[in-house]
Amino acid sequence: MSDTFAPDDLVGAFQIEGEPVRGRVARLGPAVDEILRAHAYPEPVANLLGEACALAALVGSNLKFDGRLIVQAQGQGPVKYVVADYDTSGGLRGYCRFDEDGVAALSEGFQRPGARSLLGDGVFIMTVDQGPEMDRYQGVTAIEGETLALCAEQYFAQSEQTPTRVLLAVGQVDGPQNRQVWRAGGVLIQNIAEDEARGSTEEAWSRTQILFETLGEDELIDPELASNTLLWRLFHEDGVRVFGPQPLRAFCRCSQERIETVLKSFDAGEREDMVEPDGKIHVTCEYCSRVYAVAPADLEA
Repeated sequence: MSDTFAPDDLVGAFQIEGEPVRGRVARLGPAVDEILRAHAYPEPVANLLGEACALAALVGSNLKFDGRLIVQAQGQGPVKYVVADYDTSGGLRGYCRFDEDGVAALSEGFQRPGARSLLGDGVFIMTVDQGPEMDRYQGVTAIEGETLALCAEQYFAQSEQTPTRVLLAVGQVDGPQNRQVWRAGGVLIQNIAEDEARGSTEEAWSRTQILFETLGEDELIDPELASNTLLWRLFHEDGVRVFGPQPLRAFCRCSQERIETVLKSFDAGEREDMVEPDGKIHVTCEYCSRVYAVAPADLEA
């Protein structure tokens, strides 16, 4: 591997020149590595969470207001739920709750289990949060596809009636000091609806999908392949216009103040039962695994 690396932790929009097709591409390096390493996730679970993070960045980066996009899937399988949370400043966090023995039993075959196998019967949810003064918008579809990409395609077809294709990839590559690091990537394309001026878009959409299906998962996580180069490989015959990318970063909303606010919602007797031998209450953030130590006296002030 050479010493030249493409820019990481970016998401941006693109438009195929002269065609009624738009899209977005996300490439995640250190951000997704930090999120996945916060917990000792088995490889299939880490892969599922990485896909959710890439998907949240792809969809959330299209929001036209300050807010959050939450991608969540939950079911009856060994993975109880997976959630990825993107805010329009580029902050990204994610978490999986799973049964370790159940995932191990499911992973004994040669093929890595996907979303449908890990989650079982359940639902795929996208939530748009526009802030405390606005109502949340939530769309829900059944988990039917084996991958989160298929779940997203089904969501757009049912909830927004927008023809959409999604490809997500997660994997580990050699990083600095010969350490394996997690990477993730994703591409989303959508067909712009036909109208009187544009005419039928069916032929252009079919041709774009054929090109899209030649994209390999290894290309999406290749640290030496820039997004611009990847898109040019796909759509060079028509040309592709790439718009300014937005940086992404791992970011958790936990804080000492938030933890203390939650603890104050318990009565004094309940908080007393939480006190550990060192005389403090310890709370671990389920997202980033940061541990907060709170003195009971601070909650009485």
